[in-house]
Amino acid sequence: MNTQLFEQVNFVENPLYEQVITSLLDQKYAIVDDFFNTEEIEELRQSLKTVYEADCFKKAAIGNKFNEEIDTTIRGDFIKWINEAEGRAEERLFFTKINDLVAYLNRTCFLGILQKEFHYAVYPKGTFYKRHLDTFQNDSRRKLSMVCYLNDASWLASNGGELTLYLPDETGEQALDIIPRPGRVVIFESQILEHEVKPVLNSERLSITGWLKTR
Repeated sequence: MNTQLFEQVNFVENPLYEQVITSLLDQKYAIVDDFFNTEEIEELRQSLKTVYEADCFKKAAIGNKFNEEIDTTIRGDFIKWINEAEGRAEERLFFTKINDLVAYLNRTCFLGILQKEFHYAVYPKGTFYKRHLDTFQNDSRRKLSMVCYLNDASWLASNGGELTLYLPDETGEQALDIIPRPGRVVIFESQILEHEVKPVLNSERLSITGWLKTR
């Protein structure tokens, strides 16, 4: 039996993933407000808070693992890397959905995503991350950047902490401010779109942030 033909016959189109693909093709980014349901977001938020309160986070650095530097004038968040194999039950649920998305993207768009890395991120009041690109010199493996916001339902736009994407256009560029609403997932091309996290004016900004990577 032709295995490839069998797989094609059994392929089921996923409308949510198709929305992501269309947005990435058209504008280099996608904003999805129902990637995770309300219960899943609450479980992930509680998992983050449990780990954070156990003092397992560290000050985020800039640069790659061979040239890390902590510079609070550039970024002020605290992070904790999460591991698919050894993580908490809530984190394994997160990776199950991410893996499903990756398999779909690889099958339909031939992106060749083979690796992923994600961490919890907490931005306390007054912190930010200045404009940057999610790639390192001599390392272009990061293909797509992802952020999933875990703020609670009471989060206000006036709290700040917007993700600003700088989108090239005919006049040079356009700045798009994205409010970190609970459950919102933003996906964008790591090697193309510069971005920043605006200062958090109140409360704490909670998220899972990461990258889908090629070999």
